[in-house]
Amino acid sequence: MKTSFILTSFLAAPSQFAERSGEIEARTIANLVNSTTSQPLAMSKPKPTIFIIGGTGAQGIPVIRGLAKNDTYTIRVLTRDPTSARAQHLAALSPDVHLLRGTFTFESDLRAGFAGAWGAYINIDGFATGEALEMFFTTRCYEIAVECGVKFYVHGNIDFYYKLSGYNPAYRCGHGDAKGRIWESIAARGAADKVARGEWAMRVAALTTGPYMDMALSAFTPVSPAIERDEQTGEEVVTWRLPLTENGAIAHTSLDDLEYYARWLFDHHGDEEVDGMNLEVGIDHIHYRDVAKAFEKVTGRKAKFVDVDLETYFSEGGFSKIAELPTGYMVSKDSLAAMSVKENFTGWWNTWRASGGNKGVVKRDYRLLDKIYPPRTRSVEEFFRKEAEKAEREGKGTLWDVVAGGKTVLKINEDGRNGLVASD
Repeated sequence: MKTSFILTSFLAAPSQFAERSGEIEARTIANLVNSTTSQPLAMSKPKPTIFIIGGTGAQGIPVIRGLAKNDTYTIRVLTRDPTSARAQHLAALSPDVHLLRGTFTFESDLRAGFAGAWGAYINIDGFATGEALEMFFTTRCYEIAVECGVKFYVHGNIDFYYKLSGYNPAYRCGHGDAKGRIWESIAARGAADKVARGEWAMRVAALTTGPYMDMALSAFTPVSPAIERDEQTGEEVVTWRLPLTENGAIAHTSLDDLEYYARWLFDHHGDEEVDGMNLEVGIDHIHYRDVAKAFEKVTGRKAKFVDVDLETYFSEGGFSKIAELPTGYMVSKDSLAAMSVKENFTGWWNTWRASGGNKGVVKRDYRLLDKIYPPRTRSVEEFFRKEAEKAEREGKGTLWDVVAGGKTVLKINEDGRNGLVASD
């Protein structure tokens, strides 16, 4: 009989995370048997296999969409539930996409995923694990990738806000700091391994994303809009009430652009500039008064930005019901490693308040991105126009309809901040 459990505390006994003797071989075989493909494999010259963790998330879907093009790679995606809508969407992209049932919390599942893989794209969800467990599991992913002979490893990264601020505690943000801290470790270990092993060493790179621009049209995100009614005219207005201040700006990323950036890294893995590269991507540093203006211009409907203080944001905004919960749902509220949603996103907002004009804490080299991907999305207005075309093409109506529909782009919200993270 199949059983499951939820990891609830970082302070759980180490044996919960260790491989259980006698089960590794059985689990590996079971995983391979339960792997699914969208079509039977054709007899052809083997293509490099890329193992992906985080493939069913908001970021993973466009990454896989890009890698699945042009019949170049075989993609192996670790997923807890191969029958889920997101997993089945991935499988339908190409016969080169294979679904491997399992979870990153079991090393036997990781070895089944890395076995025979040429490349890897690893993006563990820190909103599931919390800061400390993400560091542990991602570190083990890197080490097992080396153990299994992977040749090129890409770390799904976020800016290391705390370090970029000069280690100012006002900018501590667990979900960003964990990934940034891990990348520094991976980059240093990769460089040392290159010295020790030369051409046999695993090459490494990072794809660093800013907050997704897509979240500005989505429900249950840090930057979600609300439809309010103007007290004087009675007209409905899309409204962003956010603690950005007048001088802040967010280096937003277009999810669809990740399709190209991730593919570029893998296609250029042999270039010296890519080995050890941290590719920091984004649209532009964007203020929400410009988001509102762009929405009005593209849709013809009223929109506005209202600056609020942090206390109002957490007490009255969309995060009010979860503000005191741990950022990672796997972490007990009583854990010494717990950071609340309010603590985490206070540091997050302080960071973007201090990043206006691409001159503050978080910066981007947009000229480099222009060279790497000339057709990239370069403004919020361009982003909205692309999203409007996509919504019409997919039968979702207008951008107004998208906002009014209340759908979420983030998988964690579909899961209700809960989910199966390990199985046997």
